[in-house]
Amino acid sequence: MPDAIFHFPPNFRWGVATAAHQIEGNNTNNQWWAWEQQEGRIKQGGKSGLACDVWQHPEVDFDRAAAMGLNAMRLSVEWSRIEVAPGRIDTAALDRYRAMLKALRERGIEPMVTLHHFSDPIWLADEGGWLNVNIIQYFTRYVEQVVRALGEYTNLWCTINEPNVYAYQGYMAGVFPPGKQDSRMAFAVIRAMLQAHAAAYRRIHRLQENAQVGLAHNLRFFDPARPRNLLDRLAAWVRDLGFNQTTLRAVWDGWWLPPMGFGPALPLRHTLDWFGLNYYTRDLVHFDRSARADFFAQTMHDPQAEPLDGNYGELYPQGMFRALKHLARMGIPIYVTENGIPDADDDQRPRALLLHLREVWRALQDNVPVQGYYHWTLTDNFEWAEGWTLPFGLIELDPQTQARIPRPSADLYGAIAQGNAITPEMLDAYAPELRKVLLPG
Repeated sequence: MPDAIFHFPPNFRWGVATAAHQIEGNNTNNQWWAWEQQEGRIKQGGKSGLACDVWQHPEVDFDRAAAMGLNAMRLSVEWSRIEVAPGRIDTAALDRYRAMLKALRERGIEPMVTLHHFSDPIWLADEGGWLNVNIIQYFTRYVEQVVRALGEYTNLWCTINEPNVYAYQGYMAGVFPPGKQDSRMAFAVIRAMLQAHAAAYRRIHRLQENAQVGLAHNLRFFDPARPRNLLDRLAAWVRDLGFNQTTLRAVWDGWWLPPMGFGPALPLRHTLDWFGLNYYTRDLVHFDRSARADFFAQTMHDPQAEPLDGNYGELYPQGMFRALKHLARMGIPIYVTENGIPDADDDQRPRALLLHLREVWRALQDNVPVQGYYHWTLTDNFEWAEGWTLPFGLIELDPQTQARIPRPSADLYGAIAQGNAITPEMLDAYAPELRKVLLPG
């Protein structure tokens, strides 16, 4: 049979995803900056510091994205820069974000703006953060200011990034601020975030008639380590319920599931114009009677799978297809709002990129309405509790000198975006071992 070419739909969005605190630099007014100053909080004592210096020099990376042929970028705005104290808005910060979005538009890049990506103003953290009884009012007040200021340059809004990860890492694992280990708090935070999402969804639509509003969810599969073992299957189901289904059922079906609650959540029902999938890897779940504090389960990775750098899990690209098919039941457009791997020497990333995109292509052939793919990320950045130890960038960054060196995967991704396809020549150049896998016959 002749060599196949994996074509993507016309107007498919090829982008990269970023987050304000991870790239802007000197975000000194949020809870993450304060957290970084505490000894032992960040791996190897890392600090965000100047990060990628995007607040001062955004054009450096915008130009690189444009040169790669990308037509989309997901970026977040920093609440603590905009609302420096309760109700006090820094209009200069909003003007700076307007200039950034305008610069992207001038380069032919469509912005997707995330309104909350893990970082909170210190004043909010001091008032209890997402457990504050006024949080929905606070969030919608901030959202209204942003939409009024930036709506000229975008109508594509992501309200909140990964409520499940924010809550789990900060309120159960304790590795994100505020460092709690209380499952009841964690689910109360997710519930508040979803309610705030719904309120923001309605406020944005009142302000901008053509708005397209969604939410980004980290969908992580929890498969039983022993598929025929009833206890492993039960343990995997419990993990999936807490991490995935409580969020998905609330924002689509309008129904709270335990342990977040039980009963109607009608104000949340259908508060999505699109859904954002953040997909990275999966876990195998093994029932463990001794792990009472961890819901009687231990997670592991398939010993036969290819491990990812930084103890980040296993390379499991087929999970991309599974996730997209699962989300297709919603019947709304889907964006892959994050996907990538940490890989300093770039020996895995080209292969991982091609394999994951093949799964996106497969989903498209099954009529899953995938509108775009945003790779995490453009340049290496500050990776929260892991500091600078997880290099996810298509472009290598030296945070001390701000020097940028494109990795081979940057050239590959640029070629895919410019051609809107994966070709045999790309496989031969970047991952020849995949030719027989992706082009059998």
